[in-house]
Amino acid sequence: MINVIIVDDEPLALDVLETYIDKIPEINLVQRCNNALEANEALNNHDIDLMFLDIQMPQLTGTEFLKTLSKPPLVIFTTAYDNYAVEGFELNAIDYLLKPISLERFMKASNKAVEQIDMQKAGAPGGGGGDDDPDFIFVKADKKLIKIKYSDIIYIEGLKDYVIIRQETGRVITLQTMKSLESKLPTSTFKRIHRSYIVNLDRINAIMGNMVEVTEKNAAKHLPVGKNYREELLAIVNQNRL
Repeated sequence: MINVIIVDDEPLALDVLETYIDKIPEINLVQRCNNALEANEALNNHDIDLMFLDIQMPQLTGTEFLKTLSKPPLVIFTTAYDNYAVEGFELNAIDYLLKPISLERFMKASNKAVEQIDMQKAGAPGGGGGDDDPDFIFVKADKKLIKIKYSDIIYIEGLKDYVIIRQETGRVITLQTMKSLESKLPTSTFKRIHRSYIVNLDRINAIMGNMVEVTEKNAAKHLPVGKNYREELLAIVNQNRL
């Protein structure tokens, strides 16, 4: 079962979405939220897989709210304005529904989300680790697709709308979000340690307080560990310490 919340300041819009959700047995509506603050509370109190998020809301817009989340669920934007579509997809939204939303269009977007969430829960594409899984990834950079082996990646750095993949041989800069790239990496090898950093666990030399040490260009490089990621990182360390 996939847990969802719907976020909209219009009661009628919430009613429509709730009616549609009731028609899809794989989706469980956890909570209706009237604004971003209620949605934030719901995300903190429940394990949410998918969020239907309105964009034009008072106090905090849907896009502004999404940018505040370090670990957002999958998002389907709902709005009456089509001029937000580009920004929505730049924020890695899985779909963008324009009001008034038809049942057919809603089901198409929901089925896409269900399929992706099922793959994630089954360990693909982010699960990795199987004997038959590829040991590389292709990323678009310099108007071509560049093949990068996982073992060559030291760490990944997020910079606004770009991601910098650091390797011993240099760096590759690609236009995508950290969340998008993270979902494609094997979780057995790569760990998000900060909103701006993903590290190859095999490349960690040491952990010192809130810093991780790796080697880049034959020199020690220290990466920050965010407070929201420290506990999970230490859990991995404790599982592998003598």
